[in-house]
Amino acid sequence: MKTLMIIRHAKSNWDNVLVTDMDRALNDRGKRDAPAMAQRLLKSGVRIDHFVSSPARRARTTAELFAHEFGKDRGEIEFIPDLYHAPVQTFKEVIISLDDRFDHVAIFSHNPGITAFVNTLTSVRVDNMPTCGVFAVTSPVTHWSDFLGTGKEFWFFDYPKRES
Repeated sequence: MKTLMIIRHAKSNWDNVLVTDMDRALNDRGKRDAPAMAQRLLKSGVRIDHFVSSPARRARTTAELFAHEFGKDRGEIEFIPDLYHAPVQTFKEVIISLDDRFDHVAIFSHNPGITAFVNTLTSVRVDNMPTCGVFAVTSPVTHWSDFLGTGKEFWFFDYPKRES
């Protein structure tokens, strides 16, 4: 069984218009939401044994904050440059190339590609992946290379402003 969590980066800071998109940091809300969402997942019994992220600062920091809450070192995060504003096909390529020793993977990336991708996974549809939103699916496969071609089951969708 493989579980996949697709996570949009937390809320970013737009105060400085001179900062490049790649270097945009999280704002205060984003810095609070990322560890809070990770804690919410942990309290629900969610496991993550591998973290994959866009190298953009806001995605990288979100992944680092999640990894910290899950007891992982930031050096264990795999950064894939193609996840920066990735189209659907890139998400698919990343997933089928994942190492099979990992059963519970979280991928951190950006809109609009992240919303488009989660809408290809199951019959559950999301109008817009909110910042720090987590869309999770499971599949009864043992190899990531088989993940996209087999039946996937919606597991959960959560985000910071969702009512408990």
